[in-house]
Amino acid sequence: MRTAVVIGTGLIGTSAALALTARGITVHLADHDPDRARTAAALGAGTDEPPQEQVDLAIVAVPPAHVAATLADLIGRGVARAYVDVASVKGGPRRELAALGVDVTAYIGTHPMAGKEQSGPLAATADLFEGRPWVLTPTRDTEHEVLNLALELVALSRAVPVVMDADAHDRAVALVSHTPQLVSSMVAARLEEADETAVRLCGQGIRDVTRIAASDPRMWVEILSANPGPVADVLAGIAADLEETVEALRGLQSGDVEKRRGGAAGIEDVLRRGNAGRVRVPGKHGAAPTVYETVAVLISDQPGELARIFADAGRARVNIEDVRIEHATGQQAGLVQLMVEPRAVAGLTAELRERGWALRQP
Repeated sequence: MRTAVVIGTGLIGTSAALALTARGITVHLADHDPDRARTAAALGAGTDEPPQEQVDLAIVAVPPAHVAATLADLIGRGVARAYVDVASVKGGPRRELAALGVDVTAYIGTHPMAGKEQSGPLAATADLFEGRPWVLTPTRDTEHEVLNLALELVALSRAVPVVMDADAHDRAVALVSHTPQLVSSMVAARLEEADETAVRLCGQGIRDVTRIAASDPRMWVEILSANPGPVADVLAGIAADLEETVEALRGLQSGDVEKRRGGAAGIEDVLRRGNAGRVRVPGKHGAAPTVYETVAVLISDQPGELARIFADAGRARVNIEDVRIEHATGQQAGLVQLMVEPRAVAGLTAELRERGWALRQP
């Protein structure tokens, strides 16, 4: 691949363009809002000048509702040798293209499983896709050269290719992406009218659960409008669990010993099933999940404090596998939780104590 055109310079489109330009590909940028294309170009994602000849690859990064029409126009004009889209739903656009009578031999639907709660070109980064799954949905009609160009795009973005059927993909993202967005938003919505005293008690748990609730509502309406059935199916299952959990909690309120026992069993069941599901979430680098130990360090809110902790961990020859920061309410301090392999805990705690850090129970 030597040349590409990116249609749609939001977070995903601009990030893809940045990844390609960083690896020497000439990228042309286009957007229905010329200011967004100019912004992406100013960030180094390519040029907002149209290509003067056919490019190797066209990347369509527009909302799902506009994917088919955009692809039909590009394919009709012969803009590229191959075409991909990066929308978060795959079955609908392909069926729309078929209904329009578009020749799809030069097209393959794709979906990089990466993103942020921020949107737009200013949120884009060249490393957004590194190590992340990038789904490809080829069919029997897909030309071999087209699949190879799509795989090259994934490789240049340093993502991990995953081949799936389009409808299976849509059911999967309903479970692991679309439903979590709605659940996060519904939990966050409980805070809108909450008493200020209650809100001040927010800790890391509520921050974790509601982080993606900061996402752009208009963008998510477009995404969910393209995949409503599978998301509704997942939510129906959650609703059934929710109803049983409410009933179990009511049982715990009861003065009847048997009802309380039944309520406790119901709560334990949903929590244990949650444990079993959580264990299946892939761990570091997509490998099987690893159980880490947590070393919690009290830290002041001062420049350079995190760097000092990491440097001291390095002196102990300990790799920090993950890190979380829990800020203290009303104080210029917080708790840094360092996740490390169990065998590294003793060495790390000794090193940190020797260097004056205050350790706390996580």
